[in-house]
Amino acid sequence: MFMTLATLGAVLMAGPQMRPPAAPLITIDPYFSIWSTSDELSADWPHHWTGTIHALQSMVRVDGTAYRIMGTMPKIDTVTQKSLTVLPTRTVYELAAGPVDLTLTFMTPALPDDLDVLSRPVGYITWRAVSRDGKQHQVQLYFDHSGELAVNETTQAIGWSKPSIPGLTTLRMGTTSQPVLAKKGDGLRIDWGYAYSATADPVQAAVLSHELARGTFVTDGKLGAETLTQPRACSDEWPVASFVFDLGKVGSRAVERRVMLAYDDLYGIEFLGRRLQGYWARNGMGAMELLTQAHSRFAELDGRAAKLDRELMADLTAAGGEKYAQICALAFRQCIAGHKLVADTDGSPLWFSKECYSNGCIATVDITYPTAPFPLLFSAKLTRALLEPIMKYAVTDRWKFPFAPHDIGTYPIANGQVYGGGERTEENQMPVEESGNLLIVVAALAEVEGNAKYAEAYWPTLTKWAEYLRDYGIDPGNQLCTDDFAGHLAHNTNLSMKAVVGLACYARLCEQLGKADEAKTWRGIAEAGVKTCLEKSADGGHYRLACDKPGTWSQKYNLVWDKLLGLKLFPAEVVTKEIAYYRTQLADYGLPLDNRSKYTKTDWEIWTATLADSRADWDAFIDPIWKFCNESPSRVPFTDWYWTHDAKQRGFQARPVIGGVFIKMLAEPKAWRKWAAK
Repeated sequence: MFMTLATLGAVLMAGPQMRPPAAPLITIDPYFSIWSTSDELSADWPHHWTGTIHALQSMVRVDGTAYRIMGTMPKIDTVTQKSLTVLPTRTVYELAAGPVDLTLTFMTPALPDDLDVLSRPVGYITWRAVSRDGKQHQVQLYFDHSGELAVNETTQAIGWSKPSIPGLTTLRMGTTSQPVLAKKGDGLRIDWGYAYSATADPVQAAVLSHELARGTFVTDGKLGAETLTQPRACSDEWPVASFVFDLGKVGSRAVERRVMLAYDDLYGIEFLGRRLQGYWARNGMGAMELLTQAHSRFAELDGRAAKLDRELMADLTAAGGEKYAQICALAFRQCIAGHKLVADTDGSPLWFSKECYSNGCIATVDITYPTAPFPLLFSAKLTRALLEPIMKYAVTDRWKFPFAPHDIGTYPIANGQVYGGGERTEENQMPVEESGNLLIVVAALAEVEGNAKYAEAYWPTLTKWAEYLRDYGIDPGNQLCTDDFAGHLAHNTNLSMKAVVGLACYARLCEQLGKADEAKTWRGIAEAGVKTCLEKSADGGHYRLACDKPGTWSQKYNLVWDKLLGLKLFPAEVVTKEIAYYRTQLADYGLPLDNRSKYTKTDWEIWTATLADSRADWDAFIDPIWKFCNESPSRVPFTDWYWTHDAKQRGFQARPVIGGVFIKMLAEPKAWRKWAAK
């Protein structure tokens, strides 16, 4: 089932479609993440999320006239782009090349309830051609990708081959050095493993210099002869894996061609000294079988992905409106591409986040917290996989502190915390922040599963963190919170609220485990904490940024879990006052994070909006966020940190925290139950 705009009626909105700041093309994991950062696909090269060019190029030839679809070379006429639609699992371009209409679709079968499929590093690119004037036209299609997909620096030497896979024409490219897991950091691309491109359709395929491959297609509709020697630098004549499809005469009956783009990284993560493979490879599957299955199962996976798109967009619209649905559609694949799903040595899934465009940390707890609404909505198994690396590390002898860790390393090496004092000192840690985060997420997982079995497995550790919140969280000292870019802040009201909610979550877990007396005690501690927090932070018609700073304010986004989990901690008037005050502080492109600056955080804005009970209040917060996405001059994958007065990026891009925008769905019990049950 190939989804064209004609078959998208059930998921397309009546209102305007968002112009995304960047459109997801191939979005698998932090290394295999390719985006279009221009209004028209032909106006620029696709880019890796770091901003480095990851060249994908496509052309079409109609009755001997060549048109460029994607990329900036060669300098020929371009197709006319009629529309761009971003859905959870696919990005669809509607194009016109002379008398022929083209639909170009980038599809990733990102099915959160199927970890085998979710982990497979394969994206599909499909072209669909049909005559617009009723006449028949001779059509050829061209596609290539450069070796940039397999290098960190374009000076690195690459080689290529043409693997023999029955039923497929396949090209493979990779570095000759293969430094597996040799680098760690933020602004890096992968330079080990191999990029694969493959098709089952009749095709000419070869690795050629970019000028020869593209130039020959423009003039002859074919590929030139292979002349390049290898190995050679990626930038030495820019070798490209190139494909030419001859569609013959295309009339009113549509003709399709498809390429699979895949990346086998061999080993994806090092965790506590163990090199781990992608979850898809845990039973011995290699690249050849991966591509074979990806081809044979395309129709099934496309159908399942299309069903997800239709149902999810409908439910998102019902929950929060058309603009909210479009925001979530843009966030869906970005959230997934900010993680790597691997198998532990026992075969169990581990889902590691990357703190993209920040410090490159892996499995950061205050990335897990804002991300959590995404897996909590779609998959309890995925939520456990998100928690497991952190919890497994926290119970080792290496972690010696009475509070939760911040991270477990620098991506892709997860061998121990690197942030702040690391494993050495408490200096510049986030004790209240991270302890509260994990208690809340574990409690939310128990809500999904209907039991606290996961919490029980780590009970002594969770108890230790609850005790820390009891002793230090209700009126926090001069600590960092997740918004660490704003610096240390003593007596942080929002952080205090997180601690109190975390304590109530621990009490709830006690209750679920049959620990009635402990539940009563800890609930009492949480309720006393609420009283203390509110008394110290009250500032007339709202509550302060910090208890000792009158005349200040901040978004109290941590309160959302009181609502979602039905904890009934804070009086309803607290939220009513805050929402009313926030309405007075709204800027053109959103609600500032607090009174200290005009910048905001997208995830926290939507958490704050979810506190609102009225649709008018909700829309007042959501409309500016949609406007920011639609108008931002910063053409980067969905940033979660931007200026509310001019819509420019303040920092951060492509981060998995954007999965937090799905939190509104957790405030809809029927919708939450429906998706969690899948």
